Amino acid sequence: MDFLGKQPNTTARGQLGEDAALAYLQRQGLKLVERNYRTPGRGGGEIDLILRDRDGSLVFVEVRSRNTGRYGGAGGSISSVKQGRIVLAARHYLTRFVAPPPCRFDVVLLEGAELQWLKAAFDAQ
Repeated sequence: MDFLGKQPNTTARGQLGEDAALAYLQRQGLKLVERNYRTPGRGGGEIDLILRDRDGSLVFVEVRSRNTGRYGGAGGSISSVKQGRIVLAARHYLTRFVAPPPCRFDVVLLEGAELQWLKAAFDAQ
């Protein structure tokens, strides 16, 4: 609930989830590079968080939050189509590098008060 005693809408809940995930990942030593990166045009992709790990790798992070684990929970909501859009956005983002750094795709799942960080949750294949 927010400070007025109302339930936050989906967008606000997603923003709160991203804030929590970012704070957690920063405590783990990752550094924020960019937030809510979107490819131009229709049908593109979006990446919630782009961070740099201690080893120099770029980490593309999808944050999913759900109130409960019903209907597959937060993890069950990341379809192959969603993964493809994230990969598309990552490839677009990487075009700014002459020599792209190593990278990986992580997922942060938030269900209720629980946070789970899945490193290398999927790949670009």
